Amino acid sequence: MKKKIDKLRIEIDKIDDHILELLNKRTDIALKIRKTKNVKRQSPHSPVREKQIFDRLTKQNKGLFPNTALRSIYREILSASLSLEEPLKVAYLGPSGTFTHLAAKRQFGPSTQYLPESNIRAVFEAVSRGNTTYGVVPIENSTEGVVNYTLDMFIDSDLKIASEIMLGVSHNLLSKTGKLSDIKRIYSHPQATAQCRGWLSANFPGTPIIEDLSTAAAAERVAKDRSAAAVASELAASVYKLKFVKKGIEDYKSNFTRFLVIAKESSPKTDRDKTTIMFSIKDRPGALYNILRHFAKHRINLSKIESRPSRRKAWEYIFFVDMDAHIEDRKISKAIEEIKKECLYLKVLGSYPSAE
Repeated sequence: MKKKIDKLRIEIDKIDDHILELLNKRTDIALKIRKTKNVKRQSPHSPVREKQIFDRLTKQNKGLFPNTALRSIYREILSASLSLEEPLKVAYLGPSGTFTHLAAKRQFGPSTQYLPESNIRAVFEAVSRGNTTYGVVPIENSTEGVVNYTLDMFIDSDLKIASEIMLGVSHNLLSKTGKLSDIKRIYSHPQATAQCRGWLSANFPGTPIIEDLSTAAAAERVAKDRSAAAVASELAASVYKLKFVKKGIEDYKSNFTRFLVIAKESSPKTDRDKTTIMFSIKDRPGALYNILRHFAKHRINLSKIESRPSRRKAWEYIFFVDMDAHIEDRKISKAIEEIKKECLYLKVLGSYPSAE
């Protein structure tokens, strides 16, 4: 039995040696591509190319190795390759341990340099000033709806949407001691407590629930207070060395948050894209209907529509629309061309790969 196991382990060692050799060969080629991009002043990071790699490998995988693990491994490989000359810099809504931080790490990997910002405006400013290549901000939750402040930032910003991230969100009750009996008050971001409203009411009736700037800020506070708990992420538990009082306290298990990756440029076309636009229209009967009929005429699927006050004139609204296609698709460009004639203002916020 021992001889058989030893023999099999020798085979594994040989395979590992070959994998290591191939990884170094792959890295060498990646560096050559990067040097060529530098000469042409192109960004070293390509979300479209990464998506092509992930999609091709997962479709090609017919073996026992799970695709989720395959994607994680290649996320590490791509992140490490990018960091060899200069780490990719990504701003996110901080502090460390927020769900936005977790989403950014899932998208860009461990070798990226992550810069936490105190608010969404600061994330936009970091990208606009060139301090980071990308920024990651929340845009909507499947339970609690849209993050209005992110929408408002696009009104005055020239940044584009480069990609989107869909993250399954699981909330946990964390504390310094891990003991339910020690909890006298609970801190978190209002979005997080709203997503756990039923569980908190059933298990902590009468316990004060106090609003904090973010789930991570709540975790950081609780790390210094033995009589308090925080509703926060698993990453926050690790960062702030907290214990789990209870895992998975969200009311709906199909709880997802969508995040946007913002950059100075949009993304090239892939096989599955979204385009987001914003526009304002004249205040008259049927104005919105006249806009939407152009999308219907060109058989364009609208996956989302939101409205926000324009902040420029009372009772003037700006509409945000997500549609399933790329701006380079003729039906999209044609519809936008027609819509412009009926709008006071229209801006394309970006075309980007649609998240799975």
